[in-house]
Amino acid sequence: MNSFIGWIGGKRQLRKEILSHFPMDGVGRYIEVFGGAGWILFAKEQLAGQMEVFNDLNGDLVNLFRCVKYHCEALQTEIDGLLHSRELFFDYIAQMNATGLTDLQRAARFLYLVKHSFGNKQVTFGTSVKSTSNVSKYLPQIKDRLKYVVIENVDFERLISIYDRENALFYLDPPYIGTEKYYKLPFTMEDHKRLAMVLKNIKGRFILSYGDEPIVRELYSWCNIFSTSR
Repeated sequence: MNSFIGWIGGKRQLRKEILSHFPMDGVGRYIEVFGGAGWILFAKEQLAGQMEVFNDLNGDLVNLFRCVKYHCEALQTEIDGLLHSRELFFDYIAQMNATGLTDLQRAARFLYLVKHSFGNKQVTFGTSVKSTSNVSKYLPQIKDRLKYVVIENVDFERLISIYDRENALFYLDPPYIGTEKYYKLPFTMEDHKRLAMVLKNIKGRFILSYGDEPIVRELYSWCNIFSTSR
């Protein structure tokens, strides 16, 4: 199935290729470390008895996923009938920085900003015709898919330490080197190095998506690396 939102660096176009590298056996728990829009999670088969974990450090994104999972109908009520409006878009940007919003109100505003912004970056108003009513109709399917998914909001190192087991498969799609500025939360070169160090010492297995840079090949010279032109 498809994700219900777009996201910076989302893997919609590469999901089939990424999934083709997933191991076919021995995966008792699947952990998506830098969740984003969850394109790989939603595209992968939901296996009986397999633990699934979705994590992201963006609190507004995680709050949206949790509201879809636990308060889907109420969220639909919040977003139904909202117009594609430049004025409303910038009102919601201002309101996201205010206190006093409920989780549902914050989730609705965040979803609106993602859907109505250029490149899903929640900064510039997108002039193409969009409607939150379309995504509203799709939310019950997303709710069902998230029913047994654990949703986390922690740093990648802590998350990996919590869920690492011999039967664990981690999928990681961190900010690419040189693109960190497009994300609201900082991710430094030290974080890139820290990630490589953490992954080198895990008990389970991992699949990692990255831009093809010399420093990446250096950090992961001990891995099997596959290239794609897409």
